[in-house]
Amino acid sequence: MDHSLRSLTVRDGLVDFASNDYLGFARSEYLRRFRDKAAKSLEPVSLGSTGSRLLSGNSHLAEDLEQELASFHGAEAALLFNSGYEANLGLVSALSHRHVTVIFDEYVHASIRDGARLGLGRSYSFRHNDPEDLERKLSAAKGPALVLVEALYSMDGDLAPLDQILDVCKRYAAELVVDEAHTNGLYGDRGQGLVAEKRLEGQVFARVVTFGKALGCHGAAVLGSSNLVKFLVNFARPFIYTTALPASSLISIKSAYGHLPGARAERAALRANIDKFNDLFPGRNCTGPVQSLVVGGNERTRRAAQRMVEHGLDVRALLSPTVPAGTERLRICLHAFNTAEELHRLALVLREELATLEMGLSEKAVSNW
Repeated sequence: MDHSLRSLTVRDGLVDFASNDYLGFARSEYLRRFRDKAAKSLEPVSLGSTGSRLLSGNSHLAEDLEQELASFHGAEAALLFNSGYEANLGLVSALSHRHVTVIFDEYVHASIRDGARLGLGRSYSFRHNDPEDLERKLSAAKGPALVLVEALYSMDGDLAPLDQILDVCKRYAAELVVDEAHTNGLYGDRGQGLVAEKRLEGQVFARVVTFGKALGCHGAAVLGSSNLVKFLVNFARPFIYTTALPASSLISIKSAYGHLPGARAERAALRANIDKFNDLFPGRNCTGPVQSLVVGGNERTRRAAQRMVEHGLDVRALLSPTVPAGTERLRICLHAFNTAEELHRLALVLREELATLEMGLSEKAVSNW
């Protein structure tokens, strides 16, 4: 059997160090009650949206939510998509027409790469978080250029140097798109994202925000100009040719955004847990909720993850080809709801168990990863 093949698993009763539910919104009883109350106020609504937005699936609820999203994030307009994958796929493939050069960070999400493949323009990658290499690629580009980065990279957990990247883009009149999947809800004084925290809303061409991570829901939106939204309605195939989000999803998103500005305690608790984790492993300075331990080798990484499960900790293995061969890793997601005892337990198991997996990792080595 090929052990590199993926399989589906259900894990119950474990301490959550795997999900993207960074603020605990997906498990919030308060939000559940708030959503149910909002849903009752809109009854009767159909169970499904019944069609694409361009046919029978559009609604005042969807359009009102888009206006709220644009206002909250400081954008001119917003367009809902069914997932972050579809948002990136639709945005990049539609913008990548014949005379456009698409340049993306080598570690961007697969959805951005797939969008570039589907587009008609030329596409290239630049070295991860390297503005100088981006400049080299832009200096050789012909015609309009589109640059794509993630605000926070989901495999390594590091932030993009947005200010430096934006400076390079300005020098070459390139448009910048920022995927805020893992920063929406976490950065900014009200959770508007990293671009808003840096006051760059008016300087980026577009942003992608998703609702399946810190917001605890499902779906995504592209933020940008009104002209961009009109363009995507006409040319983004994943938007045009799919059934729209149902009212239940829209109500959940609206409820989560209603709670987000006041979720300062949750954001503070998450930041405190990130600091605690870094304190438990001296030498680490990853400031985001995604932490990773490179193990190397699919089978060794899979065994390491299984040992974590045996100790009641839900930590997932990221295997090649999802990550490059040789960088297979344990991916650890921290949350506002993780307790100090859970963090200490995680650190203890990592130190004790990794050294037993014949990886040549001592306690000192693990402490400094």
